[in-house]
Parts: sequence; structure tokens; C-alpha cells
Amino acid sequence: MPELLSSMAGGFWLSLVVGMFGFLFGLILNHFLPLLLRLGPVPRGTFGWPILGETLRFLKPHPSNSLGAFLQDHCFRYGKVFKSHLFLSPTVVSCDQELNYFILQNEGKLFECSYPKPIHGILGKNSMLVAVGDTHKRLRNVALSLVTITKSKPEFLHDIETTAIRILHSWKEKSQVIFCEEARKFTFNVIVKQVLGLTPDEPQTTRILEDFLTFMRGLISLPLYIPGTPYARAVQARSRICSTVKAIIEERKRNAGNSRKSDFLEILLTVNTLSEEEKVSFVLDSLLGGYETTSLLMAMVVHFLCQSPLALQQLKVEHQKIRSMKQKDEKLNWEDYKKMEFTQNVINEALRYGNIVKFVHRKALKDVKYRDYLIPSGWKVLPVFSAVHLDPTLHASAFQFHPWRWESQDQMCKKFTAFGGGARYCPGSELAKVEVAFFLHHLVLSFRWRSIEDDLPLAYPYVEFQKGLVLLLDHCSI
Repeated sequence: MPELLSSMAGGFWLSLVVGMFGFLFGLILNHFLPLLLRLGPVPRGTFGWPILGETLRFLKPHPSNSLGAFLQDHCFRYGKVFKSHLFLSPTVVSCDQELNYFILQNEGKLFECSYPKPIHGILGKNSMLVAVGDTHKRLRNVALSLVTITKSKPEFLHDIETTAIRILHSWKEKSQVIFCEEARKFTFNVIVKQVLGLTPDEPQTTRILEDFLTFMRGLISLPLYIPGTPYARAVQARSRICSTVKAIIEERKRNAGNSRKSDFLEILLTVNTLSEEEKVSFVLDSLLGGYETTSLLMAMVVHFLCQSPLALQQLKVEHQKIRSMKQKDEKLNWEDYKKMEFTQNVINEALRYGNIVKFVHRKALKDVKYRDYLIPSGWKVLPVFSAVHLDPTLHASAFQFHPWRWESQDQMCKKFTAFGGGARYCPGSELAKVEVAFFLHHLVLSFRWRSIEDDLPLAYPYVEFQKGLVLLLDHCSI
């Protein structure tokens, strides 16, 4: 028996060593093999250090309304399209408007979504964010249908406005707030009500929020599934959120016919093209999309308005005019939203200048020839949106916050891809804009504010304000 245990232990350690050796050998081969093969006219560039490549330099924090040292240096040395080695893969990085558009328009034909595998572990295999092919098409069609049904519904608009008023009312006796926290509170309460029909006071809402915050921290952590690590806790938190959502679904099914709610889930339960697992994953995707990116957009808008008194004044005049045409305490509606033209310009400019989404991950499905370049099959491709948004040859005064540019510039043009493009254009983009616009309506009519000068949005590459965007409230008229 001791000999058997000793033999088993020896076999385990031998397998572990062989496995680790094989893993390291694979990484080294992945780095050097493309350098040895004659692949054709791939873009110029460098692969950097073995295994690590240039990933650490690429991820170095920098203001989100700048290119950062890595892209500036590489574009200067190699041009707007260059090769590198990022996230353990040979990669073509594109800061070129036309190539970015070409990549986005050929989703599923020449390129497909290809995020690092640890992201799949957290989001789940049924997530619309990582799904490809027919699965992605089915999920996206459902999302577009839900958004079309929801965006102009009086109940949805009423929920947004009621939540905004409640948040702003809580500032009544405060001299300062940490705006990013307030924005996240607002967007979470809106999205959890819209998706699951839950109010902020319900126990399930608190439980989902706690797990969701753990889940969010894991998305930006080192991908090590070791008990106690943020990544492992995030995977576990996702499992708990899924269990909570499944319990809500079962309760809805038991009570079918007794009372009907007008939220995403009620509509989702009638969709026959999705499995139950896909529906649960769809709910999680909706929470993720409606929480972090929308709250960050709100923070960007408020931050840049602090630096542009003229834009803030024009915004305030627009909302005063809308309010003057309504009865006291009368709620905003879809027609009011369509009148917020300068508000739309401000939101678009915050998206362009702030660059909430810096780049996306794609993989070449076959050898792709574009102009004089060859993008080899299997290589990762990173279209960098921020480089196009801040390109002075495409946008006049590109490094200035100037909302008036959108009076003559089409937000659907090739040089503006804040919500992605092609088959992966964000289906919830309009909902996010409605939320921001309604919140701004009450904010500019109720408060004046200042921000701390050195609190800037930094890209890690995800974007966040170091101090949470502290606002000093000078006036309150609620």
C-alpha cells in the first residue's frame, strides 16, 4: 500500500511537471513561431519580450482622452497598423479608421469575437458578449426586440425619472458627493427594475448587488481560479446571481396569469428561441451592460461639463425650455427626449473624447489581405476605437471637448464607433442615452457643481476615475 501511494504521488508530480513544461513550451512556441515563419507582408512592429510580449506596456494607465505612450510610440514608428504580441497572442493592432470599419463589418466572415479565455470563465459560454455565429445572432435579435419594445414605454421612462429624482433628492443636505458611486447606484436601480422588476428596497436587490459588485471586481482581476482570489470569487458570484435569477423565473412561472409585469424578464419568458440557460445569461448581460458602461458615461459627461461652462449653460437652457412647456411635476416622455438635441451632442462628444471602450478583441478566421497588409489566420486583431476618435485628421480639435461638432457630424459615421459597429453594435445604446439625458435634465436644473481638478478618467484599459469623481455641490434648490 505505501508503495502504491508513493507511486501515485510520483505520478501526480510527474504529470504536473510535464503539464507545466508543455504549457510553457506552448507559450514560447506561440511567441517565436510567427517570427520564424514566412507569413507574407504582415504589418511592421515588434513582439517585445518572450511570453509577455508588449502586454504590460499596452496596459499602462493613461488619461482616457489621450492615446497613451504605447500607441503614440508605435504609430510614430510603424504607422497606424502594426504587429505586436498582446495577451499571449500575435496581434495586429489597428488605429486606422478604414481597417477598423472593415473588421467590424466582416464580423463572422473574416473575423470573430475572441476575448481571452478567462473572460469566458466569468461571463459564461452563453453570454452574448463572447458568443459567436448563430448563437450570437439569436441573442442579439432578442436584445434588439426587447430594446425596441422598451425604449419609449411610459413605464420605463417613468422608472428612470423617478430613480433620478430619488438619487438627487438624497443630495439635499450634502456639500459633496462621490459621483461615480451615485451614478452606479442610479444605473443599477434602473436596470434591475427594468430587467427583473425589482425595487431598491427588496432583499433580492441587495443580494444581487452584493454578488454583482464581486462579479465586476473579478472581471478586471488576474485570472487565477484559486479559492479566495477575486477571479474565483467572481465566478462563484456569477453562479449565485444565476441561481437568484432562476428562482425569480420559477416564481414567475408559478404565478403566471395572476399578475403580469412589464419588465425584460416577462417578455423573455415568452421567447422560444432561447434555452433557460441562455435566458439567465441574457439577464446577466443586461445587468452588466446597463450598469457599468452607462454609469461611466454619466461620469464622463459630468466631468467634461465641468471643464466647459459654455456647453453647460447651453445644456441648461435646453432643459429649462423643455421644463417650461410642462406642468409642475409632470413627467418627461419620449417626445421630450427627442427635443434634447444639444444633450445628444454632449453625450456623443463625451463618448468620443472620453473613450469608455478603447478597443475590442477579434481573431482572423482566415488569411486576410487588406491593402498591402496580410493578417495571418489565427492572429488576434485589435481595432482601437480611441485612436480614431482622437485622430486630428478626422476630428477638428480632436483633443478638445467640443459638443458643437455634432451639429454637422453624423453619429453613425465610420469615424465614431463608441458603441462598436457591424453585427456587434451595442443594442442597448439608445437606452443608455435616455438614462443619461433624463438624469442630466434634473441635475442641471437642480444643482451647480465643481470637480477636483486632478481627478481624471484613466484607462487601465478599462476606464475609471481614481477618486471616484468628487463633486462639490455649490447650490441646491431641490
